[in-house]
Amino acid sequence: MSTRTRILEVAAELLAKSPNGDISTRAVCDAAQVGAPVLYRQFGDKEGLLSAVVDHGFDAYLATKRLHEPGADPVKDLRDGWDSHVAFAVANPNLYRLMNSPAMRKPPASALESHRILTRDLERAAALGLLRISPELAAQMIMSANVGVALMLVSRPATFTDPDMSRRVRDAVHAAAFTPEAMHSPTPSGGASATQAAPGTETPVAAARLGALLRQSPPSALTAVEAALLSEWLERVANTPSTPSTPGSHDAPGAPHTPDAPDAAVPSPAATPRSS
Repeated sequence: MSTRTRILEVAAELLAKSPNGDISTRAVCDAAQVGAPVLYRQFGDKEGLLSAVVDHGFDAYLATKRLHEPGADPVKDLRDGWDSHVAFAVANPNLYRLMNSPAMRKPPASALESHRILTRDLERAAALGLLRISPELAAQMIMSANVGVALMLVSRPATFTDPDMSRRVRDAVHAAAFTPEAMHSPTPSGGASATQAAPGTETPVAAARLGALLRQSPPSALTAVEAALLSEWLERVANTPSTPSTPGSHDAPGAPHTPDAPDAAVPSPAATPRSS
């Protein structure tokens, strides 16, 4: 075992046993039987050590994701990914809190890789027409909610006691990002089409799908600059809040809508009684 690996494993063990989720570099040096100069030469400072500990501890979890073959249903993969993320946090509370601590000036590499894996699966969903916002925005929504739920479960277990809370939040966030067909039925073999989306969401779904397909296989007819510009436009369209069509939407802007009344309900001048 290398000196660096020994220091990391000792630090991870001390962190897991720590009652307050913190460790000192002196305790790590004593347990690893190395001097402080060796530790600082390997990791720079305490934050560098803690960031390396997070990556070391999270690596086993990410290894399963790296080797995971994408399934036919990307939405199911994303549901499973949410659940495994929460399970890892509950099993490693101190490590998970450290990973998401605002005191870490630079995000650990494992956190960035986890976000990339999430975005990759969302790109697959978008390419099938199952996403009604851009994969980038969906990744921000899902990751922030996933991390928030996990942090509450490890930080306030006495308050967050509902065993279905994580699933409820997961399904609510997914419902805001995916089309109704993606939420309630298996993914068709040929993917969902934008015309299957709920009224008023067809254009964002189509834009998200076209943007994902464009990134998967950029057309040779476009230059790199043109492809990037088109991708930006499609992302804007995909993330524009949809407004479902409603009766009277053809009226002039700003004009109040007056429903058409049946002819029989409108009295004619001849039928209007005169006052004597």
